[in-house]
Amino acid sequence: MPVTKKTPNPIDIHVGSRVRLRRTMMGQSQEKLGEALGITFQQVQKYEKGTNRIGASRLQRISEVLNVPVSFFFEDAPSTGGAIEGMREPDGGDYVVDFLSTSEGLQLNKAFVRISDPKVRRRVVELVRSLADDRSESASQERQAV
Repeated sequence: MPVTKKTPNPIDIHVGSRVRLRRTMMGQSQEKLGEALGITFQQVQKYEKGTNRIGASRLQRISEVLNVPVSFFFEDAPSTGGAIEGMREPDGGDYVVDFLSTSEGLQLNKAFVRISDPKVRRRVVELVRSLADDRSESASQERQAV
């Protein structure tokens, strides 16, 4: 009988990525979270990757340590209902989690939140949008030239 490697459940992966997101937002290491939970940092790594499923009582404790409601870990979770999606666009919440899980995304988010003037915030958004548009326009022009 061949040995097959079981792939993690998409919900477990999502919950783990939300644990990682919140932990990094708080500037907490895997070691510190592990200490607070009475587990090793390796176990925290496995939870964050989704390779080990987080039990209900452990998830409740993680929510207390990370100061968020349990529901935080399920926000934008992939659908498991098996319903027919039809022509509906995907929610796309994963790109936000992916972005905020990067060092740059986390730094940008922390700095942006510290801007108190709404006008300055709008200008920053406009700047980033224009930079992204310039970059996509130049890439489009390069493709057309080829």
